[in-house]
Amino acid sequence: MKLLLADDEVELTNALTAILTHSGYTVDAVNNGRDALEYARSGNYDGIILDIMMPELDGTQVLQSLRRDGNAVPVLFLTAKGEIGDRIRGLDLGADDYLPKPFDMGELLARIRAMTRRREDFTQPVLACGNVSLNRATCELLTKGQEPLRLTAKEFQMMEMLLESPGRVIPADCFLNSIWPDGEADVNTIRVYLSNLRKKLRSLGADIEVRSVRGLGYYIKKV
Repeated sequence: MKLLLADDEVELTNALTAILTHSGYTVDAVNNGRDALEYARSGNYDGIILDIMMPELDGTQVLQSLRRDGNAVPVLFLTAKGEIGDRIRGLDLGADDYLPKPFDMGELLARIRAMTRRREDFTQPVLACGNVSLNRATCELLTKGQEPLRLTAKEFQMMEMLLESPGRVIPADCFLNSIWPDGEADVNTIRVYLSNLRKKLRSLGADIEVRSVRGLGYYIKKV
């Protein structure tokens, strides 16, 4: 289960990251709203813990941008603002839950479990773009009239990230952080896996392909 944590209080962020990691979550942590939006757009998260008062972009701006993009990842607002008006505004903007500081860690963990369960209930079993479908249950890539191809675990994770946001550029670092969090891979590893995915797409007669943007990352484009 992977979470994005965004809070400008560095000590709190470090402490929460340690506790969440100990609780079995994989955590990406950032300290400003602009990084939070970039990570959220290009990563594959089961939930986002988002502070409202952050530099560059505040939490409400990040959430509004994600919802405009069609990104439905569950969001928990975590903030010092505890007034009822702030809670209502956050929920109206599309937040799934709201927890004011200071908070009990046990309650935070319970709320995270609840919101990620809701995401699992509504996760699409199949991702599609063009004539290509990715079956999340079987890890198979397929097009109509062709035998499905079973992807390796890493290939599946990469294709899932690409198909969740077709047309959006995903930096190589996002692949590395999401799929190889232990650091046992580099940009060349990404290139090898993407080369294999390109070959498999061509063999299926796909009308989409994986394109690269020099210095930025990779994205899905219809051809």
